[in-house]
Amino acid sequence: MKQMIREARPSDMAEIMKVMDAAKRIMRQSGNMHQWTDGYPSEAVITADMEKDGGYVIEDGDKIVGYFAFLPSPEPTYARIYEGKWLDDMCPYHVVHRIASYPQAHGIFSSIMDFCFSHDPNIRIDTHRDNTIMQHNIAKHGFTYCGIIYLANGDERLAYQKKQGISKP
Repeated sequence: MKQMIREARPSDMAEIMKVMDAAKRIMRQSGNMHQWTDGYPSEAVITADMEKDGGYVIEDGDKIVGYFAFLPSPEPTYARIYEGKWLDDMCPYHVVHRIASYPQAHGIFSSIMDFCFSHDPNIRIDTHRDNTIMQHNIAKHGFTYCGIIYLANGDERLAYQKKQGISKP
């Protein structure tokens, strides 16, 4: 079946949380023990994405197989970047957060990127240093590593940007 992306609805919450649990298992199995702990991402976080019209599900047939947030700038944690710089720090952008899927669902990251770049040519994303799967997907899709950002709780993240229409430095 072809994957379809649509806005998440409150009625999707139970299925979204199952996807989140599956994604956490994938992280742990790949050695990423420190990302998405202590109940994160919670239903409250997903609800906040939906309230900003930025929560999306990926469906394969009639089954939800993935979730992500696609939110407009500014992203407060991106205001300061360390040990590098953004490709473009002047233009508006969208940020992609909370990418999650079932292990048997393939091509999710590509579907998400196709969707996001069809809405905005300037995308930023970040990930945990231990999330080698996400780092691989980010690099495979042409993002440029820009530096380090810190979340509100002080946790470090590797930050990337891709702006269609400009080449990598």
